[in-house]
Amino acid sequence: MIEDYLVSQLKEISLSMFRKNFFGIFHGAISARVESNRFIINKKDAIFDGIKSSDLIELYFTKDYRWNEASLDAGIHLNIYKNIPEAKYICYAMPPFTTAYSITHDLIIPKDYFGVIHFGNVEIYNPRQFEDWYERAEVEIYRYMKEKKTNIMVIKGYGVYAYGRDIHKIAKNIALLDNSCRLLHRANEHEMGKHH
Repeated sequence: MIEDYLVSQLKEISLSMFRKNFFGIFHGAISARVESNRFIINKKDAIFDGIKSSDLIELYFTKDYRWNEASLDAGIHLNIYKNIPEAKYICYAMPPFTTAYSITHDLIIPKDYFGVIHFGNVEIYNPRQFEDWYERAEVEIYRYMKEKKTNIMVIKGYGVYAYGRDIHKIAKNIALLDNSCRLLHRANEHEMGKHH
């Protein structure tokens, strides 16, 4: 059954993302499109290092009572699925080095081989004030992805949104980007150390 396959993929990836510290105890979201008008996403209180089938919920594009149990990010995922047909999986993560780097920069310019080859420069989206971010995010995230023709979006102080056809590739991209930011951070520390 397709759902079983998708559920096992989501469980496997969420555990590995949690181990890398990309998902916190309660922050992060992961989903998979089941059909053109429905998708599976984690529930609000899912803990990512041990996701069970009962921690996932299937949602239809028309909002019903089930949406109350779903991740706060469900609306963002819905709009990406609705507007970007090639999105098969979506992930929202808070990779620590990328998120930290985004707070003080507007652009990620990788200096390591894999970062340069895979990404080139990555623009950091600034949501400005956070107070109403969740209301705006549902529209701003998918629009940015469409306009910039990108499947990975770094949001200042908030984390990374990514979609794709292959959940493993999404996880790999988030890991590569976080590693580039980690290396930039280390290189920067090294430079600072030389000047003292």
